[in-house]
Amino acid sequence: MRTAIPLLAIAAIVQAAGAQRTVAPAELLTPPAGEWLNHGRTYDNQRYSPLTQVTRANVARLVPTTVYQMNVQRADGLEATPIVAGGVMYMTTSHNSVLAFDLRTNKRLWQYDHEKPERAIFCCGPVNRGVAVAGDKVFMATLDARLVALDSKTGAVKWNIITHPADSGYSNTSAPLVIGNKVIIGAAGGEYGIRGSVTAYDAETGRQIWRFYTVPSPAAGGWWGKWATKTPWGDNLPRDLAKERADSAKHVDTWKIGGAPVWVTPAYDAELGLIYFGTGNPSPSNDGGERPGDNLYNNSTVALEAETGTLRWYVQHIPHDLWDYDLPNPPILARVDGRKVVLHAGKEGWLYVMDAVTGATIRRSEGFVPQENMWVAPDAKGILMRPGIFGGANWPPSSFSPQTGLMYIPARDRPNMATVNESAEREVGKMYTAGSFPAIRGRPPTGVLSAVDPATGKVRWTVPTPTWTWSGTLATAGGLVFMGESDGWFRAYDATDGRVLWSYFCGAGVDSSPITYEIDGRQYIAVPAGGIRYAPLKGNAVFIFALGEAK
Repeated sequence: MRTAIPLLAIAAIVQAAGAQRTVAPAELLTPPAGEWLNHGRTYDNQRYSPLTQVTRANVARLVPTTVYQMNVQRADGLEATPIVAGGVMYMTTSHNSVLAFDLRTNKRLWQYDHEKPERAIFCCGPVNRGVAVAGDKVFMATLDARLVALDSKTGAVKWNIITHPADSGYSNTSAPLVIGNKVIIGAAGGEYGIRGSVTAYDAETGRQIWRFYTVPSPAAGGWWGKWATKTPWGDNLPRDLAKERADSAKHVDTWKIGGAPVWVTPAYDAELGLIYFGTGNPSPSNDGGERPGDNLYNNSTVALEAETGTLRWYVQHIPHDLWDYDLPNPPILARVDGRKVVLHAGKEGWLYVMDAVTGATIRRSEGFVPQENMWVAPDAKGILMRPGIFGGANWPPSSFSPQTGLMYIPARDRPNMATVNESAEREVGKMYTAGSFPAIRGRPPTGVLSAVDPATGKVRWTVPTPTWTWSGTLATAGGLVFMGESDGWFRAYDATDGRVLWSYFCGAGVDSSPITYEIDGRQYIAVPAGGIRYAPLKGNAVFIFALGEAK
């Protein structure tokens, strides 16, 4: 067992130029203000920084100080959140390269390039959302459904394990979550008829400790659910329960390919010992006739015991989903009116507020994107969906500011049609949707930054963007919110009213998540700019900004 490093010793190491160091468990629980150690900075996923050097009053003086090129041949976009520990930045690419940069000398320390087998099958496009750091290791989950532990000082492989067969449609896209001796990762690939799960592995050896299936077996209570005709929030669902029950005997094994992928990193509450995550859509996504019942635990906010993987509670926001309205936005833990709550934004355009202890539903916000034709079942001709499958709150992480009490949600208004085709048998490694979501001519996607008050459910303010947003948000104690746009602009907003206070053109789509950190008393803002696989502006760099001289 490793001995924890005293906090005073850690502080001394951090100040040493170019030092790489171990990251003690206590630091992951309470990260130093000047570092970004977890995917959401803190276990609560708030993406809020207490640093105050950059403020509303001086943010206009931000200038680029460094641009790190990723040094890889294939540039299919960047969606990763950088991690900063001990003056070193760890950053991943979409094809599972990991690069370590010395933030003082601006030198690349090492690079690891994961070799992916040709048969690897993954949805949806090449994506990696970052690493986790703990002890002397850097952990990355991969497109070919592996989990890799690297030496943080050299990039050498310490262990490399298979989580699922590479040719099965399973993949891993999210940044891992490290809690004590456990590395926790969710399985992605819901469009391929997988059976979703969240799994904890031993950080020293890679041995599996526990696995929770997000589609329960009959022995675990089944995925039929309660045959709900409404959402927990009171919406009427288009279901023919008599037909579903009659068809259920023909589909007794559909739980084995039931979907419910987990696309992003969970939140963790150390006091309660619980992790919180959102699940994806059922399989096939468009045809509910192939999967009678509520399809547990798809489209849910789920709380598990971190130690054992035991289910504590869940809220299924859309039983028997027909619209691919899953929950890929990372849940956030916060205190609202003195109560510990889970905040979870959905693709359908609402923020859900739930009790973190019990899962009791508290409120649902006003719509933070336009909503049209909700809860109409897809058919062969096609029905209008607004928000569409990319719309509302997708994977780009939201942030929460304890200073303002607001949650800042990066969202999209992207209507599309939803169709149901003739149902097909599921084939391993082939898409299994039984329908499609074609775009609508003349209705291009746009973006919006929405500030929502969880205490009231009111949308406090919104700022539209001319192109869709695929960037996470960052909130700071300087009264700022940072967010990028797919047209290449990176902006700072006033956290109280949404005014744009600063902008910088990065030359490639800013479709990742910004962070902030401090080196030798100077605050920096960093954001990857690489576009995404279907964005016109591609790149392969991380931009770093700091305050320039006052004029």
